[in-house]
Amino acid sequence: MNSSFYEEGSRVLTRDAFQFVLETELKRAVRSQTFLTLVVVDARREWDGVSVTADDGTVRDLAEMVSNEVRDTDLVSQTGTGRLSLALLDADFENSRNVIGRLLGRFDNYEFGTPLSIAVGAACYPTHAVDAESLRREAISRPVVNRRLGLEQRSSEDIK
Repeated sequence: MNSSFYEEGSRVLTRDAFQFVLETELKRAVRSQTFLTLVVVDARREWDGVSVTADDGTVRDLAEMVSNEVRDTDLVSQTGTGRLSLALLDADFENSRNVIGRLLGRFDNYEFGTPLSIAVGAACYPTHAVDAESLRREAISRPVVNRRLGLEQRSSEDIK
């Protein structure tokens, strides 16, 4: 078990730290009646028509890109195999779309070694859920965008 709060040499929280801080921030949002949006990014690598869950190194790279594009107070973590989570504090669902758009622009400009497919979902407290687990389920089930990266002929899907 990793006893540090952040992944070595980065602003990316460990999974356990992310869960703890997310729950704490949700309690704060309840008390102060503010918004909190959870964004999840699921990444898959593609080789010769086969799609596999992205490895930890790929997700770490995505997490580093994300941590450079968000406020210092927002939370970033690799929360599962092939999954990156981002908690946007004091941000409603509409404001999260701006952040997601900025992240997609950053991803579009990065040269991935192999093609990568990402699915981005988001959910907001109190609009979509009231606790950490239901917020996570809602974010996963609310796709905002699906995008293929690192391909010469990329689809032109934009944020819905």
